[in-house]
Amino acid sequence: MLSKILRCAFCLVFLSLAAASAAAAAEPGKLLAGTGKVDITDYSAGPANDPMFVKAIVIKDDSQTAVLISVDAVAIGELGRVKDDYLPTVRKRLEAELGIPPTGVLANASHCHGVILPDITDQTVQAVKQAVSQLTPVTIGAGRGSEDRIMENRRLKLKNGKEVDVRHAYSLPPDEEIAGVAPTDPEIGVVRLNRENGETLAVIYNFACHPIQGVPSGANTADIIGYSSKVIEENLSDGTLAMFLQGCAGDINPAYYKDVDHPRSAEPLGNLLGLSVLKAVRQIECQPDDRLMMFNQSLTLPRSDLADRIAELDAEEKLLLSKLRGTTLNFKTFLALTVKYKLSPDFPSHYSHRYFYDEAQEKADLKTLDAQNKRDMQAYLQNVFVMEQLTRLQTNRALLRKHQQKMIDSGKRTIDVELVGLRIGDFVMVTFPGELTSPIGMNIKRKSPHDLTFVAGYTNGYIYYCPTVEQMQNRGGAQEDSDCLLAPEWQEIFESTAAEMLKKL
Repeated sequence: MLSKILRCAFCLVFLSLAAASAAAAAEPGKLLAGTGKVDITDYSAGPANDPMFVKAIVIKDDSQTAVLISVDAVAIGELGRVKDDYLPTVRKRLEAELGIPPTGVLANASHCHGVILPDITDQTVQAVKQAVSQLTPVTIGAGRGSEDRIMENRRLKLKNGKEVDVRHAYSLPPDEEIAGVAPTDPEIGVVRLNRENGETLAVIYNFACHPIQGVPSGANTADIIGYSSKVIEENLSDGTLAMFLQGCAGDINPAYYKDVDHPRSAEPLGNLLGLSVLKAVRQIECQPDDRLMMFNQSLTLPRSDLADRIAELDAEEKLLLSKLRGTTLNFKTFLALTVKYKLSPDFPSHYSHRYFYDEAQEKADLKTLDAQNKRDMQAYLQNVFVMEQLTRLQTNRALLRKHQQKMIDSGKRTIDVELVGLRIGDFVMVTFPGELTSPIGMNIKRKSPHDLTFVAGYTNGYIYYCPTVEQMQNRGGAQEDSDCLLAPEWQEIFESTAAEMLKKL
């Protein structure tokens, strides 16, 4: 009896949602849109600084429905708590319960590293149902903003031609070895959706930056994006939803990522991003516009055989180990000597007058001691630099080994990925499931026939980092080129496919 009652209740809910959707039919020349938002923070996992959300924006015309989903999570599958069956399950339920085809669903991860609920399928479907139940006619506008204060390219160019990246997993080389830095993309892509009364229903914004700054307490957080979206939502119309779509952030860190003099805080960075989005939003005029297009395309990409590069790193490790030398100093004595020799380079071992007495007596005891100490300090320091290089090598070689094993286990030398082409008015976008590095996005935007073209990684799946051909020549030196399963040919295949997709939008 209870199961019969539950089935009837479900039918009533489904019919009411379907009726609401049907009743809100789009007028010619206009689009309908609705929003939904559900908290997905795992409050049992420890203190939470701020909530994480799954958000949904549903946009429809008289022929198709586009569902945009953003998740405050590290990835759509593969990593973290969003499992590989998440997107297929969500699509299946949306088709069964709302009649939305799987090809009409786009899910993007903000790439924050907060802890969300173990299974967010129900919350995602709930957010989409909220959006469908609130469909209303909208006017739309698109534009761009700029923000260059909150991020930095984490790849550093060395004078020896190699590259390293700025990570907490290992230390950086000495400053005198750094030759330069790589560029960032400051562009923000913005879509504004207004209700017919002029109030803002939603803002969609696309930007490239790893939201991994954290908060001073170390508590669970949506990071930069949580703060930026809050700033946007609190400074527009009541009920405005701000949806972030992560861009090509594979090689982009928060600014001052390794700062040790101040508490790590995402709030000022997020506030700056939010204000820059608002500046762009207020320059956008919304008009009736029924241009909506969303389509999916499957793409087969080549995987790398990393055996040779792993062997090269094994040989490099042996060479580095051979450079380690015995030294009379340990950290305790090295640190004490360093302070003395930095404090008084000319008279480090005693007061200056003892050096003058030695000189008057034609002795060089203290100067001889200083020369020996300096040699010992340099020998100890050289061992430190070698150990730092070994740490980077071993960390990145482990990533190469992981992907080599995955390739062997799969029995395939290719991988299939899903791309999405999206148009909302003047705003056009192509997506990719990996962590695209910033040059990829800038290449695609530069070659696009559309003025307002943007690129989103971390969408409809996850296949780790996707660096450029040039960056891949550095494999084993930085995370982006090491935590990657693709062969260098992938870049041309994807960029040419993206160009063709943009022609269709």
